[in-house]
Amino acid sequence: MATLLIVHHTPSPSLQAMFEAVVSGATDPEIEGVDVVRRPALSATASDVLGADGIVLGTPANLGYMSGALKHFFDTVYYPCLDATRSLPFGYYVHGNEGVEGAQKAITTVTTGLGWQQATAPVTVMGEPGKDDLAACWELGATSAAHLME
Repeated sequence: MATLLIVHHTPSPSLQAMFEAVVSGATDPEIEGVDVVRRPALSATASDVLGADGIVLGTPANLGYMSGALKHFFDTVYYPCLDATRSLPFGYYVHGNEGVEGAQKAITTVTTGLGWQQATAPVTVMGEPGKDDLAACWELGATSAAHLME
């Protein structure tokens, strides 16, 4: 069975709604043969990443950067996963109130260094997530999981 790992930092109702939509998409009954594992960014480990066949990252944009929690996750897993996870497919979602470009650039920089392959378009949301934003998060989860179906 394939494993989709969702690593998230969810400190607000907006991010909780986005996270729940991603999980809902990834666990849709039509998706078979994919185990969806959820880990808060501060507790995700290199073992979690090494056991994953794909990953979805979720973060707020804080002061023009990804959250400290997601940065900590990357600091923890970078070298233990550097060689073993090359070409790992990933996607991500970012929520911000005053711009998400810095967070996107930071995620791209680290994932490029790891050699991960972006498998889905990122979902970026400014302000309160609307119906279309949550649908995009659902699609991110569903697409990420569907790519792993055998």
